[in-house]
Formats: sequence, C-alpha cells, structure tokens
Amino acid sequence: QVQLVESGGGLVQPGGSLRLSCAASGSIFSTYDMFWYRQAPGKQRELVALIRSGGRTNYVPSVEGRFTISRDNAKNTVYLQMNSLKPEDTAVYYCNAWRRRVGVPAEDFWGQGTQVTVSS
Repeated sequence: QVQLVESGGGLVQPGGSLRLSCAASGSIFSTYDMFWYRQAPGKQRELVALIRSGGRTNYVPSVEGRFTISRDNAKNTVYLQMNSLKPEDTAVYYCNAWRRRVGVPAEDFWGQGTQVTVSS
C-alpha cells in the first residue's frame, strides 16, 4: 500500500507560481512511476505530467515549458512546480503512484487532491 498526501495548492493570480508536493509513505517510493493529474469542474480528469521511476519526464502540451515535475526519492516526495499560471490551470490536482511488477497486478494509488485556483 502507498499513502499519498498532496499539499501546496491555493489561490494565485495569473502569471504566478505554485509548487505542489506529494508525500508518499508505505512502500518503496522509488520503484513507482509518479503522475500528476488535474480535474476542472465539469471536465474529465487529465494527465498533466509524469516522472518514471528512472527519472524520465513527460508533459501534456498545454503545460510544457511552464510546469516541471521532479522527485526526491530520499524524501519520498514528488513535486510539480507550476509557473506562468493561467486561469485554465484552475483544477483539483491529484497525485498518482503506479507500478507494474512481473506476476502481480498493477498497483495504482491516489491522493485526495489539492485545489489550485488561478484568478485575479
């Protein structure tokens, strides 16, 4: 089992920055691929960024160049640095941990989410 707790959300003006954190506990954090998703009101949850256990990262085009995902395996924490925020970034942001090992079902864990509101 993996427990995930997000923090760092809040209200920010357009053009501002926030850094989200997701603290993990309960298993070997470094072996999990980590994802940030978001869900805006009335919309489906969408993948924002991912960082593989080996460190490779990917981003959805709408945040490329503005958001940076990183991880600190010593602290069991994944981060999402969000710069140049836009009103359309407003959503609840969720942390997700996933791994697949040979011979066992995939493991998939979610945090409770943290609200990010971008508004003047």
